[in-house]
Amino acid sequence: MEPEQADGWEWRYLDEAGVGVDGPVIAFESQEAAEAWLTGNFPVLADQGVSAVSLFDGERVVYGPMSLEPE
Repeated sequence: MEPEQADGWEWRYLDEAGVGVDGPVIAFESQEAAEAWLTGNFPVLADQGVSAVSLFDGERVVYGPMSLEPE
């Protein structure tokens, strides 16, 4: 049996220099819910100076940093 997630899934945000910046603090119940939220909100985050995000499950990095910049 796996331990319960203490903090849930959450995004952490970086500016273009790779420095952590403040952003919405939301604990999601699943990776899918976190990714759906990002899909609908990444343009707003980019407008607020967020250049990349990382997805965490508690303190474990799931993936990232992932750029929000257009290719």
